[in-house]
Amino acid sequence: MYYQGKRRGEEGFAAVIDFLLANARLVLGIGGAAVLGIATLAVKRLIERAGRTPDDEKPDQKTIDSWEELSLVSSSPKLLRKGIEGVVMKQIAAAAKAQKAELSKPSSTTAEKPQVEVKRIQLCVSLHERLKQYYESHVALSLEEVSRAQQQALDICTEIQGFLHTKHPDMPLEEMHLGGSLLDDLQVVAADHACLLVPLQIEDMLWKLIPGEETILGKPQFWMVRRVNLEYFPRGRSFWDRFMVGGYLSSKTVVEVLNKSVMETMNWPILSNMLECVVRPVMGSQELKLEIKNGNSQLFISILPTIHLNDTVLTAQLEFTGNFDNIWYHSLYTAETTKLAELDEEDHVRRNTIGQRLLWLIDSSRPLLR
Repeated sequence: MYYQGKRRGEEGFAAVIDFLLANARLVLGIGGAAVLGIATLAVKRLIERAGRTPDDEKPDQKTIDSWEELSLVSSSPKLLRKGIEGVVMKQIAAAAKAQKAELSKPSSTTAEKPQVEVKRIQLCVSLHERLKQYYESHVALSLEEVSRAQQQALDICTEIQGFLHTKHPDMPLEEMHLGGSLLDDLQVVAADHACLLVPLQIEDMLWKLIPGEETILGKPQFWMVRRVNLEYFPRGRSFWDRFMVGGYLSSKTVVEVLNKSVMETMNWPILSNMLECVVRPVMGSQELKLEIKNGNSQLFISILPTIHLNDTVLTAQLEFTGNFDNIWYHSLYTAETTKLAELDEEDHVRRNTIGQRLLWLIDSSRPLLR
């Protein structure tokens, strides 16, 4: 019974509140309704004024707003009703605008993502096109220019090899051949340099290669070639014993002998007339280098004595080894190009791309990066 009475009391109290809210004018009277409306407008003005920044509101505008608030007190119920309806309409319009803005935000973010992706794709495409354009205009060589330079180098290689066999028939040399970037299609900007490799034929039972880490210098690129088994094969059994200094094969002595035999002995004017180009040695250089001029083109050929033993290639390059007589330079060029060719055959692709030639251009133009 107590529970049922309580429920009836709550329902009666709620009914009274609903009746007062629904019939405010009848219950409170016209004056009470006016006071309620004025209080509502005053609260709204205070809220709007609190949301403004100090700079947005001028002193004159503050005065006008104050006078308008005072005039509301003496306004008629009809004007008061219109003001209340205006406030409600403004709030409804503001809520509708806010809802539209919230609905439009996800669509704008989703629309921005494809635009960003398109810009990234355009950036990548433009970078690739710029590199390709630079390669074709500044780096790439024509097939005619490369083939002409290769043919000139091969002709000179044949003449020097024949001259050495005639001058030193007992010198054990393997077949001379061209090497370097010109032969491997890595030449860039201009086909202006090549290498003529002169392989020395040494006996593996009489000579031993000493890695750079085990030498007095302790540098991996500087190797030595030591004479071994002297107790069984005394000095003189090998042709290269005459180039030995302190028990090691001297790279400097080999270069000096080839300089006297080739650079200072060959008849370069006759060779120039026969090849229809100007061929002459480069004077004042530590390396054995030839200069070939044919019209506006210029080609340099470096003559490199090499030792190829146990998959290791050593070259006599005094510009790298300096004043050390018994030091040979460990070249990794042949091993790296061979490995690259093997990878190309396995994958059926060609890694000799634009990027690789651009890197070769940077390396050739910046000696400090070598």
